[in-house]
Amino acid sequence: MGEVELNKYKFLQNIDSPTDLRKISQNELPTVCNEVREFMIDTITRTGGHFGAGLGIVELTVAMHYVFNTPDDKLIFDVGHQGYPHKIITGRRDKLQTIRQKDGLSGFLKPSESEYDAFGAGHASTSISAALGMATARDLSKKDYKVVAIIGDGAMTGGLAFEAMNNAGVQKRDLIVILNDNNVSIDPNVSAFSNYFNELFASSLVNSFRDNVWEMTGKHGELGDRLRKIAAKIEDGVKAIVTPGVLFEALGFKYFGPINGNNINKLVKMLKLIKDIKGPVFLHVMTQKGKGYAPAERDSHYLHAIGKIDKNTGNPLQLLKDKIPLYQTVFGESMLEFCKKDEKLVAVTAAMCEGTGLDVLQKEMPERLFDVGIAEGHAVTFSAGLASQGVKPVVAIYSTFLQRAYDHIIHDCALQKLHVVFAIDRAGVVGADGPTHHGVFDLVYLRSIPNMIVMAPKNEQELKDMLYSALYVYTNSCSAIRYPRGKGLGVELREARPMELGKSETISKGTDIAVIAIGKTVVEAVRAKEQLQNEGISVELVNGRFIKPLDSEMLDDLASRFDLIVTIEDGQAMGGFGTAVLEYINTSEYQCKVEILGIPDKFVEHGTQEELYKILGLDTEGIVNKIKNLLDREPVLEEKKLKKF
Repeated sequence: MGEVELNKYKFLQNIDSPTDLRKISQNELPTVCNEVREFMIDTITRTGGHFGAGLGIVELTVAMHYVFNTPDDKLIFDVGHQGYPHKIITGRRDKLQTIRQKDGLSGFLKPSESEYDAFGAGHASTSISAALGMATARDLSKKDYKVVAIIGDGAMTGGLAFEAMNNAGVQKRDLIVILNDNNVSIDPNVSAFSNYFNELFASSLVNSFRDNVWEMTGKHGELGDRLRKIAAKIEDGVKAIVTPGVLFEALGFKYFGPINGNNINKLVKMLKLIKDIKGPVFLHVMTQKGKGYAPAERDSHYLHAIGKIDKNTGNPLQLLKDKIPLYQTVFGESMLEFCKKDEKLVAVTAAMCEGTGLDVLQKEMPERLFDVGIAEGHAVTFSAGLASQGVKPVVAIYSTFLQRAYDHIIHDCALQKLHVVFAIDRAGVVGADGPTHHGVFDLVYLRSIPNMIVMAPKNEQELKDMLYSALYVYTNSCSAIRYPRGKGLGVELREARPMELGKSETISKGTDIAVIAIGKTVVEAVRAKEQLQNEGISVELVNGRFIKPLDSEMLDDLASRFDLIVTIEDGQAMGGFGTAVLEYINTSEYQCKVEILGIPDKFVEHGTQEELYKILGLDTEGIVNKIKNLLDREPVLEEKKLKKF
């Protein structure tokens, strides 16, 4: 589709750094903002990427770089979805077309990518803690620079943000926190914070006062009408201005706002005013997610993150040609089906209702879904409380985000043997979102927990069967089902059936080598087996299904007949499924070697799922080559027999 032409942008074509931006007169900044927004629309509609949040924060981004002396002054963005305008201004404009592509720009903030990215950000609610740490380091080293944290209203639902604010209020260091309030995170905010002010003004005390004022002014004719109008304006002003300040002032911050976050001149003026105020300062700005792009303004959720779309309509350029469902869709529809039959079944998620496929449950049975906001630890302990009283909670959270709740899984669920089911979406390599979002650690951090069952389905039907079994068969412990991002295999779905605990599935018998694959890697292993068979290599292939407990009967059988077992997983190899198999074989009397294929001991960068699996050697070709090399290095023995130490 070609690159975006820069020469049509009067100012942007000459902005290669914030230094260039600061040379422009303030009265020209509205034009600069329009150009940044238009450039982002031109580029991201062609390439895909996170969209709505960046459009809304253009003015704030321009104002911050205009007022603060970046990169000496530190801007710490929360999450990074809002970081695209920041990248455009800080020397990465011409590379924006590579965003989230292999060897291209990261979709998030990444210090190794630019000195202007003061802190890495991929998970929410971290900016204030990091900013306070930087401000403390500045003071310890007796340096002089500003530290600014920019956090969205969605991220403010995370407890870490309030822990940091509380500590910042105690330390009283020079620190600026800017709340970018667009009232829309990935899913609409559900926190008490969002409802606090409305609830306060709905209280009996305030209503009684309001009624008295209304009654009194009603006795004074035309003057009373004017007084009533003034009173209404005062009430609106108090709601919007005074009351938010009470909350943040109580935490030790000097509060300013809310102000229009899409008015560049007001922002520049306010930032200049608060820039040198001593102690912690809180600036509340109101922005519009998707600002300046009509389709995104109409539907900020749909255009939060996009593929390639038609710039004029906002519609995808390439419609799906098949009807193969996403794993998340199968999960959501299964939950709805089971909820209709079981009044004690509920779902819990952390601001990822649509992303986890639970929007169908939300629409039909909203009383069965609890979206707790970006608060994964709370989601898990909340579910433990539900389970302790006989409710059946299914916690649906992305693999990478569930890491944030590890302590809660151990102490609040597993230790108490509570019947909590974890539906772990986006397990394995997720693609363009990169290392902050790959779900490659779940097998490692879950299999070490007592009273925890861990499963991985090979297709969408197994996902449904595992969910059913976790709910109605394995009722004396916690269960975790981890499944990948993207489409299933297109198998015809039937009614759910119970699955025997710890029982694997033998897909094919063989004589040369044994392969045990789990989850998404099973389909690649099947293709590899077929290719090897055409080359005269006989593979016994097993769908492991269970990471914990292992199918010991199956392992005993394979270890007694084969000298080499290959395990395949789309998770961290160190401590994962293959390690579990190796541990079992090592404690037995079999002299059988185990070769583990998985994610190596490094963070995987961004790219398409296909590109990354190929690089990792977990695609069909990689598996075939690995097995052929292993057999060449370790020839198959003529006599396969049990060997004891």
